[in-house]
Amino acid sequence: MLYHFANESEIAMLWPVKLFSALLKWPMWPFLKYKIVPEQPVAELSLDPQKPLLYVCATESAADFAAIRRICSKLGLPDPAADVSLNGAQYPRTLFLEKPHTLLFKRGKTSALAQGQVLLQAHLADADLDAQLMPVALLWGRAPGKENSIKWLLGEAHAPNWLAKILIVLISGRHTLVRFSQPVSLQKMAAKFGAELTTAHKLLRMSRFHFYRQRLAATGPKLVNRAQLFNSLLAAPALKKAIDDEAKSKRISVKAARLEARKLLLEIAADYRASTLRVGDRILRWLWHKLYKGIKVHNADMLRDLAQKGHEIVYVPCHRSHMDYLLLSYVIYQQGLAPPHIAAGINLNFWPAGPIFRRGGAFFIRRSFSGNKLYSAVFREYLCQLFSKGYSIKYYSEGGRSRTGRLLQPKTGMLAMTLQSMLRGIERPVSLVPVYLGYEHVMEVNTYLRELKGSGKQKESVWGVIKAIRNLRDYGYGYVNFGEPVTLNNYLNQQVPDWKQDIDPMEVQKPQWLNPVVAQLAEQMMQRINHAAALNSINLIALCLLATDKHTLTRAELSEQISFYLELQRSVPYHQQITQPEDSAEQLIDHALSLQKIQQHNDSFGQLISLNDDNAILLSYYRNNILHIFMLPAIIASAILHQRNLSLAQLSAIVQQLYPLLQQELFLQISSVETYCAAILQQLTASGLAEQHGDNYRAPVQHSKGYFMLSLLAHNAEHTLQRYAMVIQLVTSQGPQSRGALEKQSHELAQRLLQLHGITAPEYYDKQLFATLVNALKDNGYTHTDEHSRVSATAQLHQLNDTVSQLLRNEVVQSIHSILPTAAP
Repeated sequence: MLYHFANESEIAMLWPVKLFSALLKWPMWPFLKYKIVPEQPVAELSLDPQKPLLYVCATESAADFAAIRRICSKLGLPDPAADVSLNGAQYPRTLFLEKPHTLLFKRGKTSALAQGQVLLQAHLADADLDAQLMPVALLWGRAPGKENSIKWLLGEAHAPNWLAKILIVLISGRHTLVRFSQPVSLQKMAAKFGAELTTAHKLLRMSRFHFYRQRLAATGPKLVNRAQLFNSLLAAPALKKAIDDEAKSKRISVKAARLEARKLLLEIAADYRASTLRVGDRILRWLWHKLYKGIKVHNADMLRDLAQKGHEIVYVPCHRSHMDYLLLSYVIYQQGLAPPHIAAGINLNFWPAGPIFRRGGAFFIRRSFSGNKLYSAVFREYLCQLFSKGYSIKYYSEGGRSRTGRLLQPKTGMLAMTLQSMLRGIERPVSLVPVYLGYEHVMEVNTYLRELKGSGKQKESVWGVIKAIRNLRDYGYGYVNFGEPVTLNNYLNQQVPDWKQDIDPMEVQKPQWLNPVVAQLAEQMMQRINHAAALNSINLIALCLLATDKHTLTRAELSEQISFYLELQRSVPYHQQITQPEDSAEQLIDHALSLQKIQQHNDSFGQLISLNDDNAILLSYYRNNILHIFMLPAIIASAILHQRNLSLAQLSAIVQQLYPLLQQELFLQISSVETYCAAILQQLTASGLAEQHGDNYRAPVQHSKGYFMLSLLAHNAEHTLQRYAMVIQLVTSQGPQSRGALEKQSHELAQRLLQLHGITAPEYYDKQLFATLVNALKDNGYTHTDEHSRVSATAQLHQLNDTVSQLLRNEVVQSIHSILPTAAP
């Protein structure tokens, strides 16, 4: 039946590649090592085992075909070399789009066009027939290649001749990427477009473009010679103007200013090397196996989809540890995508780490650009060049690592330069991808509290690296969750419909709308990072044990509280992208015990789980990673505990009053506070942590299990409410004062409460949190600045003071009131 639709000689052309691939099966084996994306294509691509499966490959290469056959055999997929039976007729299972180049002769054409038309006609003739056509991309070495290089010799051509392919297999065979893509329904294709020759052409054209995008996403654009890149940057009109301005302002020659600009480029620019990535991949694979039980990645398919659609991807992760630089790039590489260029702090540019990071794609950025217009111009021009060339970028909008475990207030400089790059005329869509990075152990966590207490930030050095390597041990699991992306083109269309009118290659003047839009975008990115948080054994156990006075619970109580938190998130999720552990509460406890994060004591009454004093301080860091998820439920629990018989409307009013402050500090985002509060109350009632009497809610009787669990939940809001009470009391009782004095007194008052009540929260040492709260009070109308630039209370602040005081324990409120007279300046 097949040969009624296609030229028999064309179909017969497939036998040489099948023969040579069979001959290469064993000789290639020592040289072939591959990474499959996705790892489980049958499940992740929803392949239907009841439907026939066909493959489409880019090049009719015996080496490629032999490798694909081996991989399909390992995955339990049909053999690409075997024919497939459709309604009693036999068809080749694999289509090849093009033949490889030849040494002497012009390369011919494959039979893909004839095969495609035959398959479409077969589906058009039988509506019940529906075969799946799955693209399979094979990338040897994943080297992007260099501009103006000899392609056949370096193996950069996508269809090299047989001699180049031998070199490629020998050199790059052990760094091969195999990418299976979402299959196409041939029945839908035939029904929509018919079975004419033009439709087969369309199918093949789509496939060729698909493989081009696959190759670009996996390797990145071709690398530019560094010297040529510098010359092109220095010749850019915007940078030439900055150099001229530098020469005039400092009264030096243009040549000297240009030389200074080149020095700045040497300080900033990456020196991306594919060989460094290959070596780094091996080292990091060994390192992660030594450090972690596993790296759990969520929502990576979204990344591959963006790359396939041709988006410029900008990764915006939170910053917990220096390990972030390596972990995220490694995960991206393992997902079959080109690692991004990374904006790294200049403090990491020390030997030997600096040169290695630079060759891995890091470009270095100073902490501040202020007062150095030439540096700002050079850096902005370099960043624009990365975007225009099509490289993906990664930067940390927090500007530094979080010392408390909470997200820091974002720095907007890099985001602003990203938008300014778009205003230079980038045509491709640009998408910002928020990334939540979580750990069950952060290597630097021991130093963070010392730094918060004022010991000063430790300078990075080679000796610090050696010390860290010596201390390597089992750190549990690492978590990389990719959040919901923001496509900047769509975002700007919504916020500034006429933004394209401000496109200017010279970037003469910054548009007025830029700063407020960047500030709003930065806030949204932080919220989306929090939306993608990962619950794990350590942060859940910290949430439970740190809520007790002695940091101790029975194993049964701890297991039940963990189970409650997991069920609360399943029933009333803070966000759908929050990930939960698959293990039971008991298994999570066992895992934490194996990491030596908690201690277990046995006596005649059962098992006790506890924290020692050092671990109690350290685990507050991990609790703070997920505190935003449980903050509003904790506020509701506090209100029920301290104010009996409150209606839904009253509870919602309390949460609504505090929500703007919490939102600014914890980057919360709830679509409807009242709806969320109602759902939380329903779940608390169903779990026995609250009782409903008519329209009112109240706590269960004291000494009951429900009352105890409710108090543990409420404790998660206590430290935040205490800080609010301190600052509010200082403003209301001390009268108008300068912002600096207010922040200083707030910090001093916090130190006193730490001593009085044995509080072990690292955020009490963080001056920035008090500054954030002072900002939030002003932004929401609770304070204003008088004619002498002093912070003064408004009428609403007194109402807020009453609300906060009613949510706290009496002894804490009393301590604040008793201390304040001595805190006055």
